[in-house]
Amino acid sequence: MPNAIRLFAHGGPEVLRFEAVAEPIPAPNQVAVRHHAIGVNFIDVYHRTGLYPVALPSGLGMEAAGVIEAVGMGVDGFEVGDRVVYFGGPPDGYSDVRAIDADRVVKLPDEIDFARAAAMFLKGMTVEMLVRRVFPVEAGQTVLLHAAAGGVGLLACQWLKHLGATVIGTVGTEQKAELARAHGCDHPIVYTQESFKDRVAALTGGRGVAVVYDSVGKSTFLDSLDCLSPRGMLVGFGNASGKPDPLDVGVLAAKGSLYVTRATLFSYTAARDDLLAGASALFDVVRSGAVKVDVRQRWPLADAAEAHRALEARKTTGATILEPS
Repeated sequence: MPNAIRLFAHGGPEVLRFEAVAEPIPAPNQVAVRHHAIGVNFIDVYHRTGLYPVALPSGLGMEAAGVIEAVGMGVDGFEVGDRVVYFGGPPDGYSDVRAIDADRVVKLPDEIDFARAAAMFLKGMTVEMLVRRVFPVEAGQTVLLHAAAGGVGLLACQWLKHLGATVIGTVGTEQKAELARAHGCDHPIVYTQESFKDRVAALTGGRGVAVVYDSVGKSTFLDSLDCLSPRGMLVGFGNASGKPDPLDVGVLAAKGSLYVTRATLFSYTAARDDLLAGASALFDVVRSGAVKVDVRQRWPLADAAEAHRALEARKTTGATILEPS
């Protein structure tokens, strides 16, 4: 029998249970994917803790790459043996094999292996959304990117440099600063040693940046607003430090007619055409070498709790994957 991580209560990593599950049978318009590599993302932590509640009992995990081993009725365009990658669907990616709606699955180019695919797909699609659609970055603009040495951050640094931007990034340690710099971050700021708001002001001559990409949330939100130039945009896409406090929109006027949005990848890829267009753009920059995928941590699927502990303790850099049993 296949194995999977199951969640029966919200809480710390200790609530994750590794157990045998039934072999999935794809329903109409679904495929069954045998996983070769599984992506680990902060949204998995949100689901586990209940910040983004899921109906219990539940699986966990939103991203994986593998091979189709069964095709349900009504599915066109996929065959048994196809190499694929996906994100989304009910959380069930932390598993040896799972059934998923075929319209959420994308064929994987031969040049991209399973480990890189699982490490990059949700994160890379998030970056594509951020830098090409939510706030399309143009050459010559200066941006601020929080968590620049994380899984999304390292991909974003590279893609932003590919677009011709100047990248200011926040990180927690000197080691992470060097890592971010090696991936294209022009000005890493160790936020534990200095105020990122003051450093951004110094780096930009007081003008501020065109956009702030913020996955941290509560602890960075207000200072991020102060980093923006007039009519700049704060793009929130995560809450690693918790949800920001409610915002008096009058503050946006006082600080220069600012924009704030809370973007979710699922909104930007709900239509299959949008999903395929974003995936095509991601695959192109990876195959060209403009964006390199850095798989820096691997755990067996059975040790998913250890991966979560490391992720929450900010001990990881780049991408983390789980390897099926």
